[in-house]
Amino acid sequence: MRAELPNKFAAETKTYAFDFSSLLAVGETISTAVVAASVYSGADASPSSLISGTATIASAIVTQKITAGTEGVIYELACSVTTSAGQTLRLPGYLAVLPETT
Repeated sequence: MRAELPNKFAAETKTYAFDFSSLLAVGETISTAVVAASVYSGADASPSSLISGTATIASAIVTQKITAGTEGVIYELACSVTTSAGQTLRLPGYLAVLPETT
């Protein structure tokens, strides 16, 4: 299972959502969440700089602000959570940073 992450331009800051609802049992909640960034394709010496602030939990959905990025790079954003039932779950997604066009 993967999160669907729309592309962005380097100049944009967007909020992305990771939906864990299909992975949680009835009554199970998300206790903690963290989003990490790594390079899937291309070159960026500091992919963690994409992460802006901390992840926010709202029911079964985790949101994270993503900023900047290197044009032409595809990043893997992985949201890892722990749940009230003691599960550790990971939901990755791929984000392409598009070149600005004029």
